[in-house]
Order: sequence, then C-alpha cells, then structure tokens
Amino acid sequence: MAGFLLVAFNMMAQGPVANKKLMLSSSSLKLEWNQTEEGWQLGQLAVQHNGKWKQLPGVSGAYTVLYSAAPPDSVPMKVYDENGQEVNIPEPQYKYILPPWKQVLLPVAMNKAGEAIRFFPENGKKENGILQFSRSTGQAAIAATWQLDDRFSNDVLVTISLTAKKDGYYSLSSPTLVVIDEQDLRWGMVPGHFQGNAIEKDLVKAYGYGQGIPALPVVTRERTASTLSPLLTGKNGITISVIPAPGMSRDPWEKDHSTQNTWQLGLSLMNRQAQLTPTAWHPVLGEKGSYLKKGEAIRFSFRYTVAVADWFTVYKHAANDIYRLKDFLALKQTRQSLTDRILRMHRYVVDDSTSKWRTEQYQGLTIGAQDYRGGVYGGEGDAIKNADYGAMWMLATITNDPVLQQTRLPFVRNFKLTQQNTDTGFFHGAAAGQYYLPKSKRFTEEWGPYVEPIGTTYYVLMDAGNILLFNPTDTAIRNEVQAAADRLLAWMGPDGRWVMAYDHATRKPLFTDLEDLRTTFYGLVIAYKLLGDKKYLQGAIKGANWYIANAVNKGHFTGVCGDTRFAPDFATGQSAQALLDLYEITKDTVHLSAAIATAKLYTTSVYTHPIPTTAQKSVRGVARQDWEISQVGLSFEHGGSFGSATLRGPILLASHTGMFIRMFAITRDSLFLTMARAAALGRDAFVDPATSVASYYWDVMNRGAGPYPHHAWWQIGWITDYLLSELRLRSGGKVEFPRGCITPKVGPHQSYGFQPGNVYGHKASLLLKEGVLQTESPYLDYFGAIDNEQKKLFLFLLNNDDEKLTTTLTIDYSKILDNKTIVPKGIQWIEASGKRTRLPVKASFRLTLPGYGMQVLEISYK
Repeated sequence: MAGFLLVAFNMMAQGPVANKKLMLSSSSLKLEWNQTEEGWQLGQLAVQHNGKWKQLPGVSGAYTVLYSAAPPDSVPMKVYDENGQEVNIPEPQYKYILPPWKQVLLPVAMNKAGEAIRFFPENGKKENGILQFSRSTGQAAIAATWQLDDRFSNDVLVTISLTAKKDGYYSLSSPTLVVIDEQDLRWGMVPGHFQGNAIEKDLVKAYGYGQGIPALPVVTRERTASTLSPLLTGKNGITISVIPAPGMSRDPWEKDHSTQNTWQLGLSLMNRQAQLTPTAWHPVLGEKGSYLKKGEAIRFSFRYTVAVADWFTVYKHAANDIYRLKDFLALKQTRQSLTDRILRMHRYVVDDSTSKWRTEQYQGLTIGAQDYRGGVYGGEGDAIKNADYGAMWMLATITNDPVLQQTRLPFVRNFKLTQQNTDTGFFHGAAAGQYYLPKSKRFTEEWGPYVEPIGTTYYVLMDAGNILLFNPTDTAIRNEVQAAADRLLAWMGPDGRWVMAYDHATRKPLFTDLEDLRTTFYGLVIAYKLLGDKKYLQGAIKGANWYIANAVNKGHFTGVCGDTRFAPDFATGQSAQALLDLYEITKDTVHLSAAIATAKLYTTSVYTHPIPTTAQKSVRGVARQDWEISQVGLSFEHGGSFGSATLRGPILLASHTGMFIRMFAITRDSLFLTMARAAALGRDAFVDPATSVASYYWDVMNRGAGPYPHHAWWQIGWITDYLLSELRLRSGGKVEFPRGCITPKVGPHQSYGFQPGNVYGHKASLLLKEGVLQTESPYLDYFGAIDNEQKKLFLFLLNNDDEKLTTTLTIDYSKILDNKTIVPKGIQWIEASGKRTRLPVKASFRLTLPGYGMQVLEISYK
C-alpha cells in the first residue's frame, strides 16, 4: 500500500514532556531536541557565523522508513502536464533514452512505493557525547546515533540501524532535519541530476533535463549522481546537505563486470511528504540489500553539513573532505606519457586502414572523412564524419607532416566547404548537417531532418574558423565564415536567443518544449575575432547575456546530442570557455563571473565517488586495481535521468581538462586542478595498446576507438590543450601559446600552433616530432617550440606525477628539422621562475623535477 502509515501517536502534537532536552554543540553548530508527546523532536538548530548564532526555521527531526511485504511495482508511472494531458516526451524514436527514462518513472523512483512509516524517536539519551534514539514499530525496531564530527565542526554524523520484525523490503531515509519553505529557496541541487533556484512543475524539464527542482519527491540513482551530496541553500545564506558515508553507494565495477546500474543509494531534495529538505535513502526499496528476513538488520551512515556558505563550498566539502578526491592522484601510476599518446595517435590518423579514412566525390570535389559506425538519421551504415579541424591543422603544422598536409587537409577542407548550405533563402550559410551519406549523396543531422542554429556555430564557424586561423588568406573559407555568421545573426531573436532547430521542409521551429541553452552565441565571437565586424561582437554580447540570464543564473542547460534529445552534456563545459573567450574581448566582469559560475556547475558532471582503492579486480581476464578503472575524475557525456552515463558510465574524452586548468589559474580553487589531473593522468587501462586511442565510454574499458575512429582527433586536441595549459600554469604565464577556436560538440578544448607563442620573452612556434626526445619515464611529458630566426630550440618538460621525478633525457638532433641535423652550440636549463643555468653541450642530460614541476631546456643551434 502506497502512502503514509502513521504509527499510533499524534503527529501534530507539539507540547514538551517534563521539559526534557538533549543537545549537541560545537563551535559551529547547536542542535537541541525536545521530548514531546509524540517523541523526540528537533526543537532548535543554529549555525555560527561571524561570532553570531543564526537560527534555522522549519526544524523537524522526523524519521521515515519504507516497508513493503512484496516487491515494489515495476510499471512506470505516466507523466501528465498541468492540463492533465499525458506527456509523451521523449518520443518513441529516441531509443537510447527511453529505457532509462522508464526506469526513473517506476514507483520507487517516484517515491510512491511501499508504506511510509513516519515517526519521532520514543527513547533518547546521551552517552559519551553521543545521542542515542530509538523506536519500535510493528514492522521494525529502529535505532539511531548522532554525534559531532571532531574534524569538521559544521558536520553531524548519523547512523541509523533497523532490525526487521517482519519479512519484507525496507528502506531507511535520512531524517528531516529542516524543511525549507519554497519562498525561502535560493538554490538546490542533486549533483549530476538537477539544479536550480526554483521548483519546476514540468517533470520532464526538471527530472529529465535537470532544469530546476522537480515538484515531486523523486528519488535519483547514484549511477549519475556525480557527488553524493544533495543540498539546499536558503535565502538566509545557509546551505544544508546530506552526505552518505563512503561505502553506502554502489561500486560501478564490483569485481569482473560493470555494476553501474546497481541501485543502493537514493538522493532527493524532498522527503516523502514533498517538503524541501535534502534526503538520502539506503538501501533502496526493492533493490540490493533491501530484503530482510525477520531478525535481519541494515544500517545507514551519513552526515549532515550545515554551514553559512554557498552551494559550491559545501559540495566541495563532500568531494574533497569526505570522498578524498585529492588522494586519488597519489594512487595513480602511469605506463604511457600523454606526449607518447599524441605521437602514437599521429600514426593512427595517417593510416588509412586503422583510421577508416575515405574519400568521396561530391559537388565536383573530392571530400574526405572517416567512417562513422554509430546511428545516423537516414543512414545505411555509410555515414562519414570529421572531428576537430583545429587538431587536424595543428598536428599537421607542428609535425610538418606531408601525409597530413597533402592527403588529409585538402580533402577535409573540401568536406567543410560542401558542408555549408549555399542555396539562397532561409538556410543560406547554415550547416547542412554533421554527417555525409555517400549512398544518398547528402549531408544530414544526427537524429532527424532538421537544422540547428548551433550546428552552424559548430560545423561551420568553429571548424572553418580554425582553418582560417592557420590559413588566413583562404578566401573561400573566409566567405564561408561570413555567410555562417550572417545566418546566425538573421536567426537570432530580438532578445538574443535562438530556437533549438528548424524543420528542414517546413522551416518551422522544432523542440519548442526546450530552449537553446547552449553556446550558439560563440559562433559570433569567432566571426568578430576573424572578420572584425562589430555587428558580430554586438550579436555575441546579446546572445551571451541572454544565455547568462536564462542558463547560467538558473542552472538550466540543454545539450547537443540529437540521439539523446539534447539532454544536458559537455556543451555546458564548452560554454564556460566560450564566455571566457568573450570576456577576453569585452573585459566585462559579467562575462568572467558567468564563465566561472558555469565552470563550477560543470564540475558536477564529474564523478567523485566511490573512493578509489587498490582492491584487485578483473577486466576481461586482465587483473586491474580499482583505481585504474575508477570513474572518479571522469565526466559525463550526459548524465541525469536519461543520459548515456545511466548505462555506460562516464567518458574518457576529457575535453574539459585544459579549461579547468585555466579556471584554476583564475580562481586558485584547487578543485579545478584536481579534477583536471584526475581525468587526464594514469588512464592507461582505457587506452588501446595498439593505437593509443582511448575508448569513448567507460564501460568498454580499453577497446580503442570502436565505432568512432574520428575521436582520435578530439583526443589529440584535448591532450594538447591540457599539456599546454599545464605549461602555462606552471611557468606562471611565462610560456604561453595563443589558443584558437573551441572544438565542436564534445567540450571546451582549443587549438594551438597557428601563431608563435612566448617562451620567456622569445617568440617560438610549437613543434612536436617523434624521436626528438627519449626518456625512460612515462611520467615525463614534453612539447617543443622553435625560433628559426634566432635558432633556438625549446623543450618543455613536465613532471606529471605528485612525486619527485629523476630521469635521463636523450635528444636526437637529427629529428628536429626535416632532412637536416642541427648542431647545438649552447644549452641552458630555464626553471619555472626564469632562472637560467648553463649546461655542457651534449645530447643526454640528467633531470630532476619536483612533483608537478616543469623546466625548459633551451638549445641554441647552428
């Protein structure tokens, strides 16, 4: 029976009995319980701030236990709009997201399953500073302990145990500490699922797209809860969070296969009564560990954090202090450097067979791209696609590789020219589609016959913009950029917004239930940088300001993957960099603040649990330690209720790492730095030994590119962005190279190599060639740059480990310039500070670097 089962006492009575009280008090918190006729109720909760105590309204202390004699119902509940009409979104064609969406509509997830036994403890006492409460109902005996945390004065530790009196399914809820009135809400979040500054009655928008707090007490799954810390912030500036203890949630790879979908922990921002209060459930009714025979017991441990602080501060406490995110870096061991991965992937992308390279004839041109083996609307298994034009031109430039320059770039340029709609009229200048279908000789979008404005930003302005940075005299590409920018301006609404998409046949807007809460405005940033016309800057500012007001400030985002009906995704991280690029032009602190706020929100797309360990596991018969295959530090493609992470876990394409390094440089907030390094380093278990291409999805481990051979270009792009961002950070900005346009779709990484950079006052152009530098340590990453005028070679050396590195370097001077061996005539070490030390002129050097240290080897040559 669903609903509330009130035990035999008056829940409404408020009068104390004999004025009995129990208290917990620290330097930061005061909690006081009163014994009333219905049991021990929390009568006072206060938090200290600036020497004064702030009382929280709405204190409660009520407990809830769920019980069901039979397994919970497995029929998904229907969704209705405010007019009582059934909502059929997502539509049937979205085959990837319908199964997880049906799962989150089951009665347990909708908090409608079982009998809800709500009570206050009957018995209470204090021993050795620990409060002990208990109550016995017809179904179970429940006991709880409450105590202050000696390490964190804003935390209260709670453990609830239940012993069954009847066979059946049980679930324990964290007690309702405080109920927040809707009018007093400033912010709420279940990280990875939803966030916002208001309750949203549209269930699909809130529960499906994470835009606002659902108006129903839904219980989310830990499979896409990035950090286990449901939290609410009131307008009084106080944030309250429930943080389950490590070990309460599922292990995504318990032993030898994925257990991503095991459900052991539920998180919510409402209790069973739909009152606003951070809530956690364990075990989940009907799921693992919830069935008890009479006399069997379960236990749930968690903590409350109550602090005068913003959401980000309390969220970081969960990630850093409780789930020990920083400790992960100390466990990491690396078998292959990131630089070596770039060089090995260079071999992969120039091999026609491994990279699935193809050329086709279209519109009188030879166009080139790679096979795409995923689903595409209208395709017959024949789709081809390119990825990361910036990385293509960058690698061709810094390696001076004739194979890339002669057999790849001309044909992917043709692909880009033909990818733009050149017909007169409504779609002139827009992208014709992401994919080319050779059998039907047309371009198409991923999941339907429509045209998205952001597609023009992505597949024309970002890609063609990067080409133009490397080839500024390419008139055809310049004209393509201008036509695309003019199309974006024509489509922009008077308030600065764009629609999600237009039907290709009728030109009517599609997906009108969604707003274009994406980086569409960034196309105009590119156009202004490349073309210089201020109308593009004015349009970019208008579009960005609308985006800030409607996306960033509300925490509402939409994604860019058509096959998941635009579930929020890595485009959120992309928008942080887009706003940062705009700030570099406008110097308007509104844009900088929004960039930082967006980056903070994007950290909630990164897993911080469970705590990585050295426990032994197995992946297809290969022994692995837990940390090697950990999800911690990896980000979603898309999370929430129906993103790909629900089934497949996070992705290895860590496009955000360079942006996070830049955000650390701006904010000095170590979470950005830790998350970047956690994602980038020591991920060998996911890298195909034959090609050095990492798998895309976590669940397949190290099966290489799979159906996405073009992903190698994105991997080359993000790794380069990460390494050069680390180099800039560690040198204090004394080594820096200009960044180009953001890559389309997958995140915020940017291109390099189109202009010389600054190396301790010298201009030098990036250079990376196989065989230049040999070292026995996989922890040493390196890049190079050359000043041909002054004949100086710079080798940038990075220790990408937390421990001191000592190794030997050997330089092959015959590998620097094509068909020529340089002769060194003077060599110096340059420390991060700029201090110089002369070295003997030779080819081998002993190097010692501190943890995450850097040095530059400057070689003057003739």
